Amino acid sequence: MIRAPATEATVGHLLRRATETLRAAGSESARLDAELLLGHALDVERTTVMAHPEVAVTNVRRAAFDALVERRSRGEPVAYLRGIKEFYGLALSVDRRALIPRPETERLVELALEHVRGVLTGAPRDADAAPLRIRDVGTGSGAIAIALAVSLARRGYAQAVTILATDRSAEALALALENAVAHGVADTVGFAKGDLLGLEAAPVPTDLVLANLPYIPTADVATLPLAAGFEPVEALDGGPDGMTLIRRLLAQLPFALTVAGVALLEIGSQQAEAARAAVAAELPGWPASIESDLGGRPRVLIVRRP
Repeated sequence: MIRAPATEATVGHLLRRATETLRAAGSESARLDAELLLGHALDVERTTVMAHPEVAVTNVRRAAFDALVERRSRGEPVAYLRGIKEFYGLALSVDRRALIPRPETERLVELALEHVRGVLTGAPRDADAAPLRIRDVGTGSGAIAIALAVSLARRGYAQAVTILATDRSAEALALALENAVAHGVADTVGFAKGDLLGLEAAPVPTDLVLANLPYIPTADVATLPLAAGFEPVEALDGGPDGMTLIRRLLAQLPFALTVAGVALLEIGSQQAEAARAAVAAELPGWPASIESDLGGRPRVLIVRRP
């Protein structure tokens, strides 16, 4: 990078112009979008873009940035434009094969990590004890399984768990495998095509079930922000009340969970009562509780055997 003469386009000039364009197009994070996209076009970090507004931008890079801004102004998500999304401290590859990981889903990873750590350290375990079996249902990009696997490896627990991530989309599974390889956990996380817990095949007792299933009511999908229209609709549409797949998964838990097994299921912020009712209907007598996300909104349904 070099300092630009006054007549040339600078980082600051391009950011101001793009911010105005994106704000007019309806972006609620126009400045942030512009900074991320310009950093991507220049192949530098966003912090570098912010720190050097005086730097000149070549015509080639400027054209690439303008094209990104145009696509963003039509609603395409920044994550798809950049090809990456930060999740639980990891940079994951994302594209239209799977849902973009949301920050609120990080709460599910935190709770899973707390549970696994508690099981592994809360009571003596035989040296030859079988690894804890974890199942990530509807893995999509692999965000939950990979973030958990990386976190457990950092804590020295990699050999104490096995993680199986499943999805009914072969394309999503291919993306998840790419992310697992990129983060060095392809040997820890297995991937398999299947519908929910796949009980039509040979069920394997599972100690911890994790799932971020589609939970948007069908009628609400069309009202989502424009960016959501670029994501797979099957990863968003949860049926008439958003609970269709969650109910199906709950009904499978008695056949899949071990005696001390636990399920952590992400829900919508308005679905706490519906989630409790679903557990009461599908699993009478099973304890259920709701954990909130960092914003204080209901986010994770926790279900245990009686």
